[in-house]
Amino acid sequence: VQLQASGGGSVQAGGSLRLSCAALGGTLRSYTMGWFRQAPGKEREFVAAMLWSGYSTTTADSVKGRFTISRDNAKNTVYLQMNDLKPEDTAVYYCAADQNIATIARARLALEYDLWGQGTLVTVSS
Repeated sequence: VQLQASGGGSVQAGGSLRLSCAALGGTLRSYTMGWFRQAPGKEREFVAAMLWSGYSTTTADSVKGRFTISRDNAKNTVYLQMNDLKPEDTAVYYCAADQNIATIARARLALEYDLWGQGTLVTVSS
């Protein structure tokens, strides 16, 4: 399975974007999915994740109430809806997947994921 992220772009503060992560060559049905981001000069940080079993979700405190992760198994795609964007949300956003993550705690850790998409740039201007 390969992951392809898309949907990034430039937006003004307060605007919205929806990122997509499509699976190529397989199904995401049995994968825990995560979104991470990396701003220039900073480490990669957790944004949101959804477990493969039960579809429980978790989001970082910095985006809680503004970002929502969802999945459409029929389209083999995971989404990150981002509302009320702020300049500090500017980063390259990466989707990730793994079949062996079964807890929320592990789903928040980048090192737990085996599969990564190529990243999509989000730029938020003030």
